[in-house]
Amino acid sequence: MVATELISTLKGLSRLDKFHIVQILITELAQQETNLIKPDQSYPVWSPYDAFDAADTMLKVLQDSKAKDHA
Repeated sequence: MVATELISTLKGLSRLDKFHIVQILITELAQQETNLIKPDQSYPVWSPYDAFDAADTMLKVLQDSKAKDHA
């Protein structure tokens, strides 16, 4: 299997070469991530503004937590 051969080869590299490989892979992954967002498009962003149900839920959890701490 290619992955097994690759891992075996990577284990044989020097520390400096391993860091270089990691740097290359991280750079490539970062470039792929930036390709996920396309220019001239809009994307929905969630905001807690006017999220009254979420606020009520959080308040109930906090109150339950305080009641348990004082019990």
